[in-house]
Amino acid sequence: MRIGIPRALYYYRYGVLWKTFFSALGCEVVVSPKTDRAILQQGTHYAIDESCLSAKIYLGHVAWLMDKCDYIFVPRIADMGRDKEFCLRFRAMPDVVYSTFREEGVRLVTCDIALREGKSEAKAFTELGKKLGFKKQQCFNAYLLAKQAEQKQEAENARKLDNALARSDLKVLICGHAYNIYDRYVGQPVLDAIHTNHALAIPADWVDRDAAWQAGCDLTDTMPWMVNRELAGAAVLLHDKVDGIVLLSSFSCGPDSMTDEILTRRLKNIPILTMTLDGQDATAGMETRIESFIDILHLRKDGTVCL
Repeated sequence: MRIGIPRALYYYRYGVLWKTFFSALGCEVVVSPKTDRAILQQGTHYAIDESCLSAKIYLGHVAWLMDKCDYIFVPRIADMGRDKEFCLRFRAMPDVVYSTFREEGVRLVTCDIALREGKSEAKAFTELGKKLGFKKQQCFNAYLLAKQAEQKQEAENARKLDNALARSDLKVLICGHAYNIYDRYVGQPVLDAIHTNHALAIPADWVDRDAAWQAGCDLTDTMPWMVNRELAGAAVLLHDKVDGIVLLSSFSCGPDSMTDEILTRRLKNIPILTMTLDGQDATAGMETRIESFIDILHLRKDGTVCL
């Protein structure tokens, strides 16, 4: 059995969990390739105009997988508990994908994660495996292996963060969703530009999720989205350990626009650059902004300017 996983959205957060789970059950996992212009254009073709850039990319990856697997895995993620909600797009994504590709005969497999409704992650994945014809114990064991792999990845991220903070380089916190930061087509050029200008990029998802979420709660009690709380919390925890912060958002993302506004208003004595990813091919404007921002950080660190 071949299970397709779109390399977009929360693949960059839960991809290790998903791939390990299906592999442990004996399934062949097919992950769509890294985003390129063709995938974005395909997704833009299928998406409504009001979709954010990240959702358009996701539909492009689904389109790529259509004839290459038996099922495409599209989870429904509503929340991980109180004050840990996800953007409504993730709750609706299986319905959006099915409606978009129903005429092409799309075959989806999904699971519902909504802790406030009693649907835990463990329960959701156990039921998911049973849908595919596996026994309950097999599914639960596969889930345990997947969680171990996920915890190993988180420990590796913590090690990377410690090593990065110990270096003497100019440090820039990239405060954005992992699916924006690590996407080769839209996020990688930003990381490349930072590196080219002799600075170290530190992704926000290297920060411990629980600690970041709590710090985000301390910053604001009105933000409902779990991951955005984590992003805000990562900025709070690291703002005195880095030289600058880049707020990286995808075009027309509502949660990000609120988060960016809160951070720019409440974080003091730290230079912040807000960048919106819009899927444009040209990178000259972005590179110029990054270069200017890092020049300011260098001057500030050297004591040449005081901001």
